[in-house]
Amino acid sequence: MICLLRIGFLIVLVTMLAVTSWASSSVALWNIPRPVAGHPWFIATLFDTYFAFLTFYIWVAYKETSVAVRVLWLLAILLLGNIAMASYLLIQLFRLPAGAGIEELLLRRRQS
Repeated sequence: MICLLRIGFLIVLVTMLAVTSWASSSVALWNIPRPVAGHPWFIATLFDTYFAFLTFYIWVAYKETSVAVRVLWLLAILLLGNIAMASYLLIQLFRLPAGAGIEELLLRRRQS
């Protein structure tokens, strides 16, 4: 399961980097046409996306014990979205010991 998650989130990260690079080379983010930026579905999608980012961040805040690290991950998630989220998950997945289960990924590590 952990191996599949590593592959899956590596695919997410590579895909998001590729599509973001392609979009950035095509048009600047701040040049979104006014009809698109004001479209109700565009606005609804932004709300949906950022609420999902904040939902994911709740887990990150639970996992991390340092306030500084929590703030840095919050900023990364809000600014980079799925790129930051996939990176966080990959870091967590590659820190797991061999044979670890999903609960070791999801739960906070015990402080030694």
